[in-house]
Amino acid sequence: MNKIKTAVIFAGGKSSRMNKDKSLLPFDGFKTLSEFQYNRLSKIFDKVYISCKDNKFDFDANLILDKYADSSPLIGLISIFETLDINEVFVISVDSPFIDIDIMDKLELYNQDKYDIIVSSTNGKNQPLCAIYKRSILTKAKEFLSKDIHKLNRVIKSLNSKVVEFEEDNRFANLNYYHEYIDACKNR
Repeated sequence: MNKIKTAVIFAGGKSSRMNKDKSLLPFDGFKTLSEFQYNRLSKIFDKVYISCKDNKFDFDANLILDKYADSSPLIGLISIFETLDINEVFVISVDSPFIDIDIMDKLELYNQDKYDIIVSSTNGKNQPLCAIYKRSILTKAKEFLSKDIHKLNRVIKSLNSKVVEFEEDNRFANLNYYHEYIDACKNR
């Protein structure tokens, strides 16, 4: 099995439903959710980066700054492969603190050259920010960007993707709203 060596945390979103930058909220003894994710993933992967618009963090981290003005995970993916000389990357959203090594390992089981993307899914709904992406997506991703189409599910459907189904559980919880964040802090 080819072990993924690089992970990128997506922390460049607008946090519009949270009404504050969720990547900067404290979590599980860390000053920020970003630092929590960075610390835990650094124990699993050789290199960890944070994808963002600018350096808003108060801890040392490897950053990949978006190379385009728009904000979207598509921009983040393009920026990753335009910045790093890597062939594959595991991506995760900053607001998914319960994605664990078992999920990552299951995705890794399907990491074969024939797939451009290995994406997790729960109840038939793709989780594009819990996935493995290959450099082979770059041309198609730029094509979608040139048409102002930013939906990752469109990219996933247009390429040779493996969808890996998981049972829906709290590990896939996204902290989009403040009450979800508070509940996650209580249950940590």
